[in-house]
Amino acid sequence: MQKGDTAAVLANAGIAGSGEPLSDRSIMDDVIFARALHVLAVVIWIGGVAMATTVILPAVRRGDLGGDRLQAFQAIERRFVWQARTAVIIVGLTGFYMTWRLDLWDRFQAITFWWMHAMVGVWLLFAFILFVAEPFIMHRHFHQKATEQPGIALARLHRAHWVLLTLSLITILGAVAGSQGWPFF
Repeated sequence: MQKGDTAAVLANAGIAGSGEPLSDRSIMDDVIFARALHVLAVVIWIGGVAMATTVILPAVRRGDLGGDRLQAFQAIERRFVWQARTAVIIVGLTGFYMTWRLDLWDRFQAITFWWMHAMVGVWLLFAFILFVAEPFIMHRHFHQKATEQPGIALARLHRAHWVLLTLSLITILGAVAGSQGWPFF
């Protein structure tokens, strides 16, 4: 590969933005690190959502983790919520950094890059849930409802997790395929 070929390869892979041409891989080391950290945080975050949705919530709802279903759920949630919050912060920071560093802002103007909008939308939704709704609104209401009618409260929580997981998986599929040039529209 010749010196100028790196920019073309990066541009074809959907990495380079409309900024200055890239001619040396070392120029991109920060973006490579940001992308790796971004993907790692997404795996931890959405992997946790998948685990909660497909394994933990069904077990809690059936009472497999003890008779006090609310206590079982809260014990698990307390341990994971800080991992999820940390991952969401890392995803937001690295996503914004890569968009800025690679000057990808114009992608938000094209329908072919719908997955960019989806990533931001899913991130905003989870950031709102984890940092605002859950600690300040849902925690109190869910605890009250789960104490009065645990079956109904846990069923609603489980449905909400399925919606969040489905949106997340569609977004991940679209982002991975779209960033590799697979057009959806």
